[in-house]
Amino acid sequence: MARAVGGQPSILLADEPTGNLDSTNGEAVMELLRELHRGGATICMVTHDPRYAQHADRIVHLFDGLIVEEEKGANRREIEEAKRELKESGFGDIP
Repeated sequence: MARAVGGQPSILLADEPTGNLDSTNGEAVMELLRELHRGGATICMVTHDPRYAQHADRIVHLFDGLIVEEEKGANRREIEEAKRELKESGFGDIP
């Protein structure tokens, strides 16, 4: 991972970057990828773990090499956290 991000790439292809990591180190890798993305890098990540897929701005589901579903939009985790904060502030439920 260090070699991949050391040169500050503009595009990073990450094939199961959290594959053999415990959850703490997996989250650390995801934070590193988030920082690269905030800095302007495009990250294309393959994962079978839905916890890490939720970090993405866009998720493409494949089956037998074909796209079967695509989710677009902003990072769902950040949206859900913002909704929760608004609800706790007294704004009620937000769809």
